[in-house]
Amino acid sequence: MLQQTIPPLDLRSCLVSVRGELIYEHYRNQQAATHIAKINSCTKSVLSALICIAMDHGWLSKAPTPISTFFPQLVSDPDSRKPEITLEQLLTMTAGFNWDEFGGQNSFPRMTRTDHWVKFALEQQLSHVPGTYMEYNSGVSQILSAILMQSTGMSVAEFAERYLFGPLGIQNYEWESDPQGVHTGGFGLKMLPQDLLKFGQLFLQQGMWNGQSLISIDLVSRSTKPAITVTPPNHGSYAWHWWVDAYTNETSEAKVAEQPTPILHYYYARGFGGQFVYIVPDLELVAVLTNDKRKKEKPPLDVFPKRIAPQLAKLL
Repeated sequence: MLQQTIPPLDLRSCLVSVRGELIYEHYRNQQAATHIAKINSCTKSVLSALICIAMDHGWLSKAPTPISTFFPQLVSDPDSRKPEITLEQLLTMTAGFNWDEFGGQNSFPRMTRTDHWVKFALEQQLSHVPGTYMEYNSGVSQILSAILMQSTGMSVAEFAERYLFGPLGIQNYEWESDPQGVHTGGFGLKMLPQDLLKFGQLFLQQGMWNGQSLISIDLVSRSTKPAITVTPPNHGSYAWHWWVDAYTNETSEAKVAEQPTPILHYYYARGFGGQFVYIVPDLELVAVLTNDKRKKEKPPLDVFPKRIAPQLAKLL
């Protein structure tokens, strides 16, 4: 099935495993298999996993904790709602900040040109009541990265090596930092496709790896459960720095009804330019797709929901 579908798309890589066994592996070339590459916003889901680990160990306080616990200066902010923003609202992108991710005065490119990214993100005004509206925002990911560093007393990469990358056998990676030495929470991680597959497999196995619990079942479940419906052009819901969606067979009779019946539920990490890690619990399946924009070509969109999920749905 995938042998006919995937190669013509010219992806950098496509890996699919079922019950922990690799059933399909495609690389554009040998370099794609052996060289780390940017995973862009898939970094957010890795950060989410690290936050869960820190919560499990008790180093980081629970999800309802207000961010003024970590940034006491927010108590004197003119907007009394800001110090009450919770960790969970940061994780679900519902903090309420006025933010335009890819352009304008309050965007992640502008943040990266400042000399203090976390300060820039925290200084943004609120345009929504916290907890009510999802606004995609790499600034809140940077805030979370700083909170993780503050709570554990070590850099985010060091924490990852000790409690996530090390146990998973992930050695080959690079992770960018901001001017304060805080590793980038929303992007900036480079990894190998097969290591992304391990990361997805850890979640499929509900946080278990080689008989050891790296993340509690409770937090694996909570962090990947729909928290808020997203606005178009996005589909589905957002969780703790994970996307959640379902494949619906829109050609079936269900299309006549108002809502097509979901056939295949999944959650996924998503990075700009075609980086994805999909977890499909019902099929015990993990799929990794990576791409790079060569010669300004746009990568094919929706490869998983449009090309792979319809084939998988037939297996149910």
